[in-house]
Amino acid sequence: MIHCEGLVKIYKTDDVEVVALQGLNLTVEDGEMMAIIGNSGSGKSTLLNILGGLDRPSAGQAIVGQWNLLKMTPEQLIEYKRGTVGFIWQNNGRNLVPYLSALRNVELPMLIRGKADRAYAKQLLAAVGLEHRMGSRLAQLSGGEQQRVAIAIALANRPSLVLADEPTGSVDSATGERVLDIFCSLNREFGVTIVIVTHDLSVADKVDRVVAIRDGMTSTEWVKRDGETGENEVPGAPHAFGDRHEEFVVLDRAGRLQIPKSYLDAMGVEEKAVLEFDGRRVILGPPGSAAGVDGQIAGGRKDGTETS
Repeated sequence: MIHCEGLVKIYKTDDVEVVALQGLNLTVEDGEMMAIIGNSGSGKSTLLNILGGLDRPSAGQAIVGQWNLLKMTPEQLIEYKRGTVGFIWQNNGRNLVPYLSALRNVELPMLIRGKADRAYAKQLLAAVGLEHRMGSRLAQLSGGEQQRVAIAIALANRPSLVLADEPTGSVDSATGERVLDIFCSLNREFGVTIVIVTHDLSVADKVDRVVAIRDGMTSTEWVKRDGETGENEVPGAPHAFGDRHEEFVVLDRAGRLQIPKSYLDAMGVEEKAVLEFDGRRVILGPPGSAAGVDGQIAGGRKDGTETS
């Protein structure tokens, strides 16, 4: 469904040039539900805006379904935003028209596209648990109910991809949990691909894969385990989401990767490192380290102690 390779986005003003994405690579399978996390300024919202057709990439490759986002005409971009992708904002005011009822809000994207279907609009509201609130206006709905209407609106034109920008950021934890459960249900029922950008790490329990973006590049990926332990698990290595997910670093085509800072700090690695290959694994250590027992690297910390 999504294939990004070497994706670059540069924002320019008269005096400042900011590189928001620095050769990002990402693949999302059709029908997958996954999350993207990252600190403020990491580039995750920029990526979401590009995938949503709200911003144009500066270089690289960005393909969603049949669409090449770098080569679309303005007319194709309009069709893409109307029919292929649905967008859910954190700010409900960007999703809803306040003087329309919930049902009319869901029907509006259909009317704009010229394909009104009231029965389907009612089906969507029922799917998000609002069959009893169809005639209610914005002021009559709670924040969680407004967010659920926004989800229904995003699905109104039967998109193959739904993008959600911090969908639980403006609601309490219980409501956020329900919103995520609705995403899971819609993903199974409608087969729609869902990409969630979030700071909420509890989202990991609901998705099969979490990708972290750091400094405009994909750095780390967590994949939900099928069993108790993963074949590639490193004993004693920290896991951001506990033992339910297995952690991987992401390599680009040139073989570059971002090693988690916590690992580098634990090994005492700063500007330079030593690499060894034991025939099966690449082993990294600080300068001056030597191969130890069973192909491990014995590296010295700054305090003189050893670490493997």
